[in-house]
Amino acid sequence: MFLQLVRNLAGDTRNVKWSAHARERFEERDISNRMALYVIRKGEISGDIVAGRMAGEWRAKLTYPIPGRREVGVAIILIRETRTLVKTVEWED
Repeated sequence: MFLQLVRNLAGDTRNVKWSAHARERFEERDISNRMALYVIRKGEISGDIVAGRMAGEWRAKLTYPIPGRREVGVAIILIRETRTLVKTVEWED
């Protein structure tokens, strides 16, 4: 259910917000926001889904292999089942 909800929300980019940290990592790690959005829409959950700091928040990491590159990890927070905040992006090694 969590994964399907996240994917449905990511179908409309207005539901996906980027933290300042994630925006910094895009440039530093040569990962585009387009790649990250693709990971959110097509990736699989890596690790556990855990409760966030605030009520109604759930944290998870999604991963997906980018053809010709490596696997990308995107750490997200699902907020009250209405939007997704991308906390960071990283290459999985």
